[in-house]
Formats: sequence, C-alpha cells, structure tokens
Amino acid sequence: MNKKILIGAVAILVVAAAAGGWFFMKPKPAPVAQQVPQRDILIGFSMGTLQEERWQRDRDEFLKKADELGVVVDLQAANNNVETQISQIEGMIFKGVDVLVIAPHDADKLTAVIDKAHQAGIKVMSYDRLITKADIDLYLSFDNVKVGEYQATYILQAVAAKIAAGQKVKIAYIGGAKTDNNAFLFKKGAFNILQPAIDKGQVEIVVDKFSDNWDPQNAYKNLKAYLDKNDGLIDAVVAANDGTAFGSISALKEYGLDGKVPVSGQDAELSAIKRIIAGTQSMTVYKPISKLAAAGVELAIKLAEGAPINSVSTVNNVKMDVPSILLESIAVTKDNIDQTVMTDGYYSSKDIY
Repeated sequence: MNKKILIGAVAILVVAAAAGGWFFMKPKPAPVAQQVPQRDILIGFSMGTLQEERWQRDRDEFLKKADELGVVVDLQAANNNVETQISQIEGMIFKGVDVLVIAPHDADKLTAVIDKAHQAGIKVMSYDRLITKADIDLYLSFDNVKVGEYQATYILQAVAAKIAAGQKVKIAYIGGAKTDNNAFLFKKGAFNILQPAIDKGQVEIVVDKFSDNWDPQNAYKNLKAYLDKNDGLIDAVVAANDGTAFGSISALKEYGLDGKVPVSGQDAELSAIKRIIAGTQSMTVYKPISKLAAAGVELAIKLAEGAPINSVSTVNNVKMDVPSILLESIAVTKDNIDQTVMTDGYYSSKDIY
C-alpha cells in the first residue's frame, strides 16, 4: 500500500475514535463454509452514554449480534450531552442509515431530529430508554416499573422487623437522572410498593432526590446532605441503579453504616455483585443485556426491511402510545447470584469470587 495512503487511513481511524464514534465496515468475505450472509443494511446506533458498565456491555453485545447477522453498525456515544447526540444523529441521517436505534441522553429533546429521520424515510427505535414527545416506531426495553417494584419490595422486607416492632422506618429514595424517562418509571414502581406503608405511617421518606447524569457523586451528595443534618438517622436506601447505590454506600460509610443499612441497586454491575457478596449492597436487578441487544439488532433489521413486528404492549411517551416490547428482569441477592448472573454466563465464578 502507498505509504501516504496508509498514514491517511490511520489518521482517519484515530480521529473517529477520538470523536467517540465507531464505524464498522463489512469484513472481507469469509471462506464459503464460514461466510455470514450479508445484508445491505446500515444501522445507526446512537447511545447517550457509555459511562456505566452496563452501557459498555450493550455496545459490545449489539455489535456482536450485528456481526453474526451480517449487518453494518454506525455506533456513536454522546458522553451525556444532548447537543452532541443530536449532531451525531443528524450525521447518521445524512449518511443514509436504514434505521436508527437510539438510547437517549435527554428523553424529550430529540423530537426535531426524529422528525428529520422520518422525513428521510428512516424508522426509529427507542432502545432501553424511552424517547418522549416524539413519534417512535418501536420501543424495546425491560419492564422498568417492575424494576422499581423489585427494589422497594426487597427494601421493605429488609426493614420488616422494625416495622413489626412498631418503628417508623426512615427510607431515602435516591433516583436517577431527570433527563432519563426510565428514572421516573423506576420511581413509580418503587412508590407503588412504598406508598401503602407510607400511608399507614410505617415508612417516612426522608430523602427523595434525583441524581443528575446518574452520577454516583451526585447520589453521594444528596444522601450525605441528609445524613449530616440528621446525625446519620437512616434505616434503608432505595437507590435506582448500582452507580447511585455506590454513591449512597460511600455516604453511609462515613457514618459507619455501610453493611448495616440495606441499599438496593440495578444493572448487576460486577462491582455491585461484589458489594452484595461483601454485604454493603443488599440487592441489584439483573437485566439480561445480551437478550436486549440481540433483540435490538433483530428488530432494527425488521424495521429497515419493513417487516411486520408483533409488539406485546404499548407505552405512552406523551406524544403517542408507542408499540413496545418489554423484557423480564430478575432481582439478585447474595442467595441467587450463582443461579442468575453466573448461570446465564453474564459473569464467571472467577469474575465474581
């Protein structure tokens, strides 16, 4: 290869990587016996963030499935910046993707760019996080209200003895980012369970805060502000995900309460599984990302090809009732780690122990 051409190609790859985007070209044809059937489909996958471990897993599993099915993916992450995400989506539209899969950073700020996509004849799937106030062709996620119910159910069980003894328990709700519609669904689910106990005077919600950008540091600040003013008087924490759980546990630790106050979580991050084993986090909610990502690729192909999709429900996003496919999640505690995340191959025994 001409040396100047080689240097130019490397420079282009470096610039693309620095911009937070990956463009995967179709590989050279494999020998006939091993060749994957290639589809002339380009999927644009716009991710709001790769901050959490789980989103990195989404990326990897999505690309793995796309490779298995012989489709090309233009994947870009917006680093929790809505303007960046809009710009990246506009670039995908200009590039001529056949379908857009979007995990939004800010759920209600994408209406205009989605309208542009539809004007270009591109269908849009909302991935895991619901896009609000826009016309969406399909929503794929987990039952996020159920996730919140799992969290609060476990926490109430953990403080049941105190309630039975006539104590009014103090519970902090440490939520996610207001820009993520899922944060409201998790909270709705949690309060579906907590509200009856609140109404009976058994539970007092002493903190009810969202955490900007799902940042553990913001979760830490929100809980610590309460603990500092109330001499560490807390009985339990419903944290919306494993990152906010970590931030909450960090605040509890300063009062010697880590491992003594039950804390929920979500995403089954490896660090959270290890905290559960250590006893500082009580539970997490496992959402099989490999199933979500595989379904995402398969459904994106159907949307691109105009094939029918039989959705099992609808979810209202303020603008419309969006055809939706919601997968099941699983509550994970110290008692069932081996039967859940290990049995599924999500983590190995070596990873965890």
